[in-house]
Amino acid sequence: MEDDSPKKRNIRPTEKSNLPVITLFVLVLLVLAMLYVGYEYISDGSSNSEELTSSVVDTTENKTVAESTTEEDAAEEEDIVKETPKPAEKKEEKKEKKEEPKKEEPKKTEDPKVIASRVGGKEITRTVKSGETFSSLASRYNLTTETLKGLNPSITELKSGDKLKIRVKAVHTVGPGDILKVVSGKYDVSKEAIMKANGKTKDMASRGEELVIPFPTRR
Repeated sequence: MEDDSPKKRNIRPTEKSNLPVITLFVLVLLVLAMLYVGYEYISDGSSNSEELTSSVVDTTENKTVAESTTEEDAAEEEDIVKETPKPAEKKEEKKEKKEEPKKEEPKKTEDPKVIASRVGGKEITRTVKSGETFSSLASRYNLTTETLKGLNPSITELKSGDKLKIRVKAVHTVGPGDILKVVSGKYDVSKEAIMKANGKTKDMASRGEELVIPFPTRR
């Protein structure tokens, strides 16, 4: 008679597996390795950032130093340029040295005899009246002011009563029939010039009167 309950089959003995423990251990190692790598990366990044900031600071310092040195050099160059005279200034200084005022030599007064010989004619002496000047008398006798002063070097300022030397063309003594028109034609001098030299306002002359005949042109 067969047993009611079938015989139990041969059941394999269950073996315990270590795989889950190994995988867990490997995962833990991976996590630790990742943490370590991350820490080193973070530390390297901070050191690199510090180096960058230090290099930036160094460059700025170098720039400030360079700028200060360039400013000092520029200031020194400006001082040198200011101190060194320009070529134009040197030329001006040389010109100033060359153009030193020369000592004025005293003017030599010309000899009255030389002037008289150059003017020619005849010398008369006239007494200066009040209000007369070198210019007015020179114009009256058709002379230049310089000539009249040269003939009288001892007189610097005219005063009433001074004796003045004057050169004229001639002195004419009026004879019978001598009228101013005839006299002017004889000496080739205008009637008006003769009247002016003798202080006449009318075309009249007395017999025996001495008429001063001025030069026809100014001398």
